[in-house]
Amino acid sequence: MRDGDDGNWRTRDSGDAGAAQRTSRGECGGAERELYEQQRARRRGPTPEMFFAKHIDNSRLVKADDPDRRKEMRSFTIAMTMFFVLTMVYVWQHFSAIEVGYRVEAQKTAVEQLQEKNRQLELSEAQLSDPGRIDKIAKQLGLEAPQPGQVVRPDGMTGTTAVMAQAQIPGLTDKLTGN
Repeated sequence: MRDGDDGNWRTRDSGDAGAAQRTSRGECGGAERELYEQQRARRRGPTPEMFFAKHIDNSRLVKADDPDRRKEMRSFTIAMTMFFVLTMVYVWQHFSAIEVGYRVEAQKTAVEQLQEKNRQLELSEAQLSDPGRIDKIAKQLGLEAPQPGQVVRPDGMTGTTAVMAQAQIPGLTDKLTGN
């Protein structure tokens, strides 16, 4: 330790010997020695202060295996893994629910668009199949009303035969006729 007063090196535990050596050489007087002793007593007391640097190499040491600690760590790892798995299942379920909600909304939008398109097509069909419009276009093209016998139906009947509307109930006609 370096003493700030006179610039000499000395240790705190060698206060008496160092002071005696300096006094014998003429470096310190009696007043300085008393001051030094008072300061030393106020600093740390009568115990000497020695500091040593000790470098310890623990690289060759091997940690002993602790079975209780290993069991605790295994239990902790299993618990944390289960917690993580349950958390991931919850997150997956949550995002799946959100995704299904988006799909439902998209399908609702598609249904609304298709209903609107169907309504537009029905309006267009009603407008195009209007008999007054068809007659008007036919007259513009030079067409006239069909003559009797000109209309041929797909079932093979001609347009001249008038058919009367009939109601047929399968169970009722058998009872009335007695068959």
